Amino acid sequence: MRNLCLLTVGLLTGLVIPALTLVHLSNVSLKNSKVAGNLKYVSKANLTKKIFSIAERNPPELSHSWLPKPIVSYSNLNTQVVSHKITSGNQLYHERLAALKAGQIYPSLPKQRTESSLISTTKTQLTYEDWKSLLAMEAKAMTQSQGDHRLGILVGDSLSLWFPQEKLPVDRLWLNQGISGDTCGGVLKRVSVFSETRPDFIYIMVGINDLRKGTTDEIILHNHRQIVRKLRQTHPKTIIFIQSILPTRLSAISNTRIRHLNDQLSLIARQEGVYYLNLYDWFADFQGNLRLELTTDGLHLNTEAYDVWRSAIDEAEHSTIRMAGS
Repeated sequence: MRNLCLLTVGLLTGLVIPALTLVHLSNVSLKNSKVAGNLKYVSKANLTKKIFSIAERNPPELSHSWLPKPIVSYSNLNTQVVSHKITSGNQLYHERLAALKAGQIYPSLPKQRTESSLISTTKTQLTYEDWKSLLAMEAKAMTQSQGDHRLGILVGDSLSLWFPQEKLPVDRLWLNQGISGDTCGGVLKRVSVFSETRPDFIYIMVGINDLRKGTTDEIILHNHRQIVRKLRQTHPKTIIFIQSILPTRLSAISNTRIRHLNDQLSLIARQEGVYYLNLYDWFADFQGNLRLELTTDGLHLNTEAYDVWRSAIDEAEHSTIRMAGS
């Protein structure tokens, strides 16, 4: 009954987004999707193993022209990619590094082609700088690879980092710029790394780690505004979404405070000329906590949760396009 009522409200009010509106749906129809086409590159004859032996710990600087000239292919758009379960951040990092080595962006390689590259993943303690370097390499490769194809970018913390590739819309390329544990201030300092890409959509999701670390609301909101302004400057034609901070089931973090911050994020979106996607109501239960069936630990999301998030993205983009055409 609750979901039916929320759905009725949603149909009457519309799925929020040009910042004036708020999404009022807590349950959605889940849609299956297939993984997007792989990015395939033409290898240079002199591309040596040395590059990637160094990159395992110290990825090359962006000024180094080590990436081969790419060719984008959608030949596998409707092909189910064989993948193995990724269970740790180390494994995800090395998988993505192996994908770059094989001329692809994002871990979508068949198991037998990446398994041999996943070495020493339990022996290496990865740092924030390691992840920043990897994301910079992927951004540079995307800049060279995009061509005329549409592009979506996820930027934020671990919630974005762990968004399964196969659950993202398949009508475009995707660049995942999430880093586990990142904050608004961290995101602000690194959004310039993908400034040369040409995204159609950028989705910002950050703030929960600021709350965990005791950052004030004023700083969180100020950094969000600066992130948006920086992105608007480098991507003036891109549809940018500020996504609401999700509820949690952690007693140390007040969901009342999160709702207050989200109200202010909606206002910032309206003031800065971007869109606001209220994911909070999609993920909250009657008490305002993160729905138990959507989380692994009260903070992070499970597979079903990413289905909900994907549906919210679909609805948001559909509403945005409809409004732009009216």
